[in-house]
Amino acid sequence: MTSTIALVRHRVADFDAWKKMYDDFAPIQAEHGVRGHQVLRSIEKPNDVIVTHTFDSPETARAFFAMPELKDAMRQGGVDADAVEISYFDEVEAGALVGV
Repeated sequence: MTSTIALVRHRVADFDAWKKMYDDFAPIQAEHGVRGHQVLRSIEKPNDVIVTHTFDSPETARAFFAMPELKDAMRQGGVDADAVEISYFDEVEAGALVGV
């Protein structure tokens, strides 16, 4: 089964405040099809954040990011709405290179 990966990049006003809101939103993520995630924080610009979410389908991913509750949580978490970029990808391969 292939997965859809949503890659979200945005700036936040305060990373720690945003991260608390993000963590509090986890049950809603799970209810709406997020199967996995990753949070990346820029070394050079600590308020520049990339989040990946894994979904079963592009339709589920797009529906999740269209949710008014998500947009509200992002606003409350200090996300700069003008800086939000969302891209969708088909996962082609994943794994670890151990002993190569």
